[in-house]
Amino acid sequence: MAETLSPALPEPLERAVHAVLRRLHEAGLKVGTAESCTGGLLASLFTDVPGYGHVFESGLVVYTDAAKQRLLGVDPRLIAEHGAVSRVVAVAMAENLFARADINLALAITGFAGRAGADDEPGLVYLARAGRGQPTVCREEHFGDIGRGATRLKCIEAAVALLEDASRLPPDFPPSRPFTCRKARALSRWGEQRREGA
Repeated sequence: MAETLSPALPEPLERAVHAVLRRLHEAGLKVGTAESCTGGLLASLFTDVPGYGHVFESGLVVYTDAAKQRLLGVDPRLIAEHGAVSRVVAVAMAENLFARADINLALAITGFAGRAGADDEPGLVYLARAGRGQPTVCREEHFGDIGRGATRLKCIEAAVALLEDASRLPPDFPPSRPFTCRKARALSRWGEQRREGA
């Protein structure tokens, strides 16, 4: 169970977090996060469950547009054209984090946790997951104007669901290493070997 955050978490969510961390541990996978509207809550939660801290490798809080560009290398043209809260920016955040960190899975969150500009939808959130050997997945959520705290908890629920699917990778999936063209070729050979053995 989470030590610090447990009082703020609904019991079903706390059980789900524990279960997904256990599966990631059993699969030998490491996770990194890039968070905007959740302000580091996901990273804090992943390091708050005793016995599973090694599953989490690193996390960035990129709350401003400038931080997304400076720390993650998100193309400013994407933000200018689509807005920081958009599918393409969430995908860029996840994929750029994955390219920079020694992880198997990168999870990114960007959204409006509460009321923002006149044309901004409270509770609109995009979550993206990037990983080696699998397509980048993005979820669009409309949580509604339920308040900042409630929206952030909904973000955690959605993030855990994204990781739950990814944690079911086969045990011989390549370990976490920087992803290069050479690693891509090795991954391709690994896939061919699995198909031949099937």
